[in-house]
Amino acid sequence: MTRLSEQARSAQVLLIEDNHGDAVLTRRAFRRARMPSEVTVAETGEAGLSFLRREGAYADAPRPDLILLDLNLPHMHGHDFLSQVKDDPAFKRIPVIVLSSSAAERDIAGAYDRHANGFITKPVTTDTYDDIVAKIEDYWFALMQLPADGEPKQFS
Repeated sequence: MTRLSEQARSAQVLLIEDNHGDAVLTRRAFRRARMPSEVTVAETGEAGLSFLRREGAYADAPRPDLILLDLNLPHMHGHDFLSQVKDDPAFKRIPVIVLSSSAAERDIAGAYDRHANGFITKPVTTDTYDDIVAKIEDYWFALMQLPADGEPKQFS
């Protein structure tokens, strides 16, 4: 296992976000970050699941190294998306960070109850977005070791 910062490829980030302005700010912050990354935006939880499953238009989608998830999405709530991802052996090891405008205890607890790897309240300024993305990059891409792609190993 290696850190993403030691690999010769860009980090793959899947952003599940229905607010165009927030998606633009997040993408811009990742472009300004030190490590090369590719951010794909899915505007609904259903589109995010199709991306992960490589369905339809997403047949050639890369496996994300990290998922950033808004909770308040149309059709499928972020908690439902999170439950489906963390219940699926093919995806449960992908870190999911909730990036939500909510700071409600029920949303925070609900995210962790569904095995979110972190919860961040959305920033209100561009500089704060840049700071948060830099910290995400430092922690998840430079410090943490992530498992290789593929199905998890079964232990007996």
